[in-house]
Amino acid sequence: MTETVQDSTLRITRLELGPFGTNSYVLVCKVTNESLIVDAPGDADKVQAELTGTTPRLLVITHDHFDHIVGLDELRTKLKVPVAIHPLDAGSLSFSPDIDLADGDALDVGRLKLKVLHTPGHTAGSVCLLVGKYLIAGDTIFPGGPGKTGAPADLKKIINSIVSKIFVLPDETEVHPGHGGSTVLGKEKKEFAVFNSKTHDPSLCGDVLWLSS
Repeated sequence: MTETVQDSTLRITRLELGPFGTNSYVLVCKVTNESLIVDAPGDADKVQAELTGTTPRLLVITHDHFDHIVGLDELRTKLKVPVAIHPLDAGSLSFSPDIDLADGDALDVGRLKLKVLHTPGHTAGSVCLLVGKYLIAGDTIFPGGPGKTGAPADLKKIINSIVSKIFVLPDETEVHPGHGGSTVLGKEKKEFAVFNSKTHDPSLCGDVLWLSS
């Protein structure tokens, strides 16, 4: 599946790729035609096809889970561009990354300026990318809830990441997650308020939904 959103300066294409239907994103500066790729779930040829007519500059990995990096070695070989990941997740790669991401880092692709948000919880090194009103969210936040967590402490971490790094953004911010379709931040803030008004089992973790957990 391919889905595209764009404005006067930016085009974002979502590709569902690999054995798990994981999202990869191609971001293109419409002024310079320079591009950036987010995550490598597989099907490198499809990513290359989407990059036709652009100049790839960087490949960013949102986190180190298998379904987001299974195609990384092949894509890196084909594109010959630097790979960026947070150092806390870099140990899962088969090579040393070219760029260590940190919270607040700025990535320039053509005229586009992307801000790195370190959002631990799903993994220790999870990151999101903010460009204009668009948030490329990895597996940190989805329509209706946070990314899956393996322990109650991780759920607390991911909720803190969402509240402190993402919910401070404007309501009209579009969230483009690592699986499935997009959502709008205002909707997520309202649903989280319902979740936050309840008392929860201290052992709560896993697949959590704002309205039904």
